[in-house]
Amino acid sequence: MKVFEIIGFGIGDAIEIVVVAYILYQLYRLMRGTIAVQIALGLGALFLIQFVVELADMTVLTTVFSYFNQVFVLAVIIIFQPEIRRLLLLLGKNPIVRRFVRTTDQRQIIDETVGAVEEMSQQQIGALMAFQRSTGLRSYVETGELLEAEVSRDLLLTIFYGQNPLHDGAVIINNRRVEAARCILPVSTSMKLSPQLGLRHRAAVGLTEQTDAFVVVVSEETGDISVSRDGALISNITPEELRTYLTSALTGQSTSQASATVPASA
Repeated sequence: MKVFEIIGFGIGDAIEIVVVAYILYQLYRLMRGTIAVQIALGLGALFLIQFVVELADMTVLTTVFSYFNQVFVLAVIIIFQPEIRRLLLLLGKNPIVRRFVRTTDQRQIIDETVGAVEEMSQQQIGALMAFQRSTGLRSYVETGELLEAEVSRDLLLTIFYGQNPLHDGAVIINNRRVEAARCILPVSTSMKLSPQLGLRHRAAVGLTEQTDAFVVVVSEETGDISVSRDGALISNITPEELRTYLTSALTGQSTSQASATVPASA
């Protein structure tokens, strides 16, 4: 203890180290497998060059780097905006709070969605459905056609029917209502995804990388059902498994609890 007092190390310093280490670790997790890793390596190379320049006392280059340092923070915020946003969403998630503020019964929306997805899977009708959770999706809703309609199996089937002009893009569902159709979602650039994935699946992952939305995808080529959450894609699931994932995402129940709610006839 006396040694720590001599070097000026206290409990506050230890807490600060833990917090910084946690933030850096989460940043690494968020950037891993994305183009942000290459950008971070490029910035690291620039700092190494700056160190050599200052060590060699190169006046002109030192001046150039001094101008770069003045806008460095702003440049980092712009370059790493998706990663910073995802980190803030991760830090802001609080399952306990979400459990208290969730007031609507989601069982009907789950039943209608699973019924529609099962039908679309059998007929190989492509679909992309995003369910809003705690993060608002207004900016994405505004890219599509506003509907403000009650969620129903028939409505979802009608929207994604191939001859319907609304079938391209995503449907955004919030609070038991289809807010909009033909919405444009951000496409993931993660290198961890298979190059064989189409735009629907990449858009599903892209939205869940930037928000805490839950996204359901039906492949037009194979009829396979996939879900995306927290930047991860789970492919080739059954309608029963979809019900479990939806229940977990929309009601806050754990996976085991959600599984217990699946009817035996499902």
